[in-house]
Amino acid sequence: MNVTASPLAETPANAQKIDGGAFAANLRQRIAAEVARLQAEHGVTPGLAVVLVGDDPASAVYVRNKGTQTEAAGMASFEHRLPADTDAETLLSLVRQLNEDQAVHGILVQLPLPDHLDSDLVMNAIDPAKDVDGFHIFNVGLLGTGQKAMVPCTPLGCLLLLKDQLGSLAGLNTVVVGRSNIVGKPMAQLLLKESCTVTVAHSRSRDLPAICRNADILVAAVGRPEMIGADWIKSGATVIDVGINRVEREGKQRLVGDVDYAAASHVAGAITPVPGGVGPMTIACLLANTLTACCRINGLPEPEIMD
Repeated sequence: MNVTASPLAETPANAQKIDGGAFAANLRQRIAAEVARLQAEHGVTPGLAVVLVGDDPASAVYVRNKGTQTEAAGMASFEHRLPADTDAETLLSLVRQLNEDQAVHGILVQLPLPDHLDSDLVMNAIDPAKDVDGFHIFNVGLLGTGQKAMVPCTPLGCLLLLKDQLGSLAGLNTVVVGRSNIVGKPMAQLLLKESCTVTVAHSRSRDLPAICRNADILVAAVGRPEMIGADWIKSGATVIDVGINRVEREGKQRLVGDVDYAAASHVAGAITPVPGGVGPMTIACLLANTLTACCRINGLPEPEIMD
């Protein structure tokens, strides 16, 4: 994808900063244009329903941002807030209603759910065609076998940034640090589909720094503040930092990634900052998935907004 504002800007050090904010803004503009076209030519408005159970502050902010950006793209936004003590049947009943609602093309149940609710049960109750998070076992299976699937938003955003930065990824050695179902595993599947040589590393991997140093592309998704230092990174490697960690520095709360950005910038060829790297891509890709789901459900050609 060619962006109006270049996603690359020189950092104070040697590495190029991959500006996910600029890329995401351009992607949202393309989505809004396609939404307007769907409305004008077919009388269809993509609709995204977000369900929040409980009052987790971070989740509440995230849900509010999703609603704002959904409406800014010209889509219909449906927000459902349920109390923290909501039982499973009440939540599943709401999911079933959204599955049947023809105005809703994407359904997202905000994670994490309260401990008494089974996340897998809830995710798999969503109509796979409306599973814009890509967490339903049906979509997981399609992705794992290289078929057309709804792809989890964060890994999809990472892939778009990598392809914009590097072009073809074929043959590159890639290391994904983290094996979660939300990021690590789907990220590995996407990279395999791009003909990369993929290693999935994790907390029990032996000599993790040595594994990382072999990577042309290093994706950090482990959830440990600044765990990956400069000596873990191959000179000139492209580093995608998925981590968002809150730490206290000089009496203030700050966001940092899983990579020591200041140190890594002296070694890497290109790197995503935190914040401003992968984060903005997640909601942009959620909107892209909702648009795609709307087109598929209505039997319309899928827009080529991410090519």
